[in-house]
Parts: sequence; structure tokens; C-alpha cells
Amino acid sequence: MTNNPAIRYLLQAINLFLFMALIAAFSSGPSVRQLEEGMAVITLAFGHAGQPVRACHKRTPDELAALAPNMRAPMDCPRERSIIKVELLMDGKSILNLTVPPPGAFKDQGVDIYENVTVPIGRHKFTVRMNDSALVKGYTYSNSYTADLTAAQLLFIDFSQQANGFTFN
Repeated sequence: MTNNPAIRYLLQAINLFLFMALIAAFSSGPSVRQLEEGMAVITLAFGHAGQPVRACHKRTPDELAALAPNMRAPMDCPRERSIIKVELLMDGKSILNLTVPPPGAFKDQGVDIYENVTVPIGRHKFTVRMNDSALVKGYTYSNSYTADLTAAQLLFIDFSQQANGFTFN
């Protein structure tokens, strides 16, 4: 170490210059593209609980008598929920196909879906359909939408039971 203040200030200036040069190099470094040119993003995001796996059953008097007094509910309804199946089609071709089992120890909770799909820009017809009931063949909800997508546009697809299906924003 030197006791000469002039040399100490010179070394501090060199250190500061090197630090600033390093920051300048990284701040103007290689550019990052999160999305390729000519592409748009479709986001499918919603939370939903599937329908019960079977219908409720009214217990007979004999079934009620066989149960403990604190367990004598007249209806026997399952806790377990159905698997959620979602398919997203663009111009009639499947671009996303999900099968999501319900979480939870008793498979009785809702699922949260969040998926992004990159698609080319232009006019496209999107169809999203879902089956949330093990008792129904085919799809219980379906909706279509035609969009003119521009570069880096985001098309958001949500599910709402109040709107009775899927909405496109």
C-alpha cells in the first residue's frame, strides 16, 4: 500500500473506469428477442374445477341406518372431480392439447391452466373446447373466434362460467 494520495486517487480512477466500461459493455451487448419476427402469442389461462365424477346418490333408510349417527347425510355426493381436457385449434388444426387431473389428496380441487403458444401472424380461426365432466362424451364447452393477428400481438383466452364458456381478448 502506498501513502501517496496522488497514486491512490489514480488507482481509484482506473478501478472506476474499468467498472464503468464493464457496465457499458453489458448494457449495449447482444440484443435479446423474446419473440421471433412475424409471430404472435396465444395465452390460454384460467382456473376451473371439474364436475363430480358421478351423480349424487340418495341413501336408502337401510344405508342410513348402517352409518354412524353423525354420518347420516341423506345424500351421498362424491368429492372427486373429473379430469379437465382442453384442446385449442387454429384453422382446424390442434396446436394445444391438455389433459389435467384434479389435484388434492381426494382429487377434489380445481386446476389452474396457463399455457402460451407462438403462432404466425395473419387471419386465423381459433376454436377452444373443454370437457370437464366424466359423465359427458365429447366437449361440454366450446367457442370459436377469428382474429387478425399482428406482430407481437397477444391474444388472451379465458374461461368464465358466468359468460358460459371461453372469452377471447
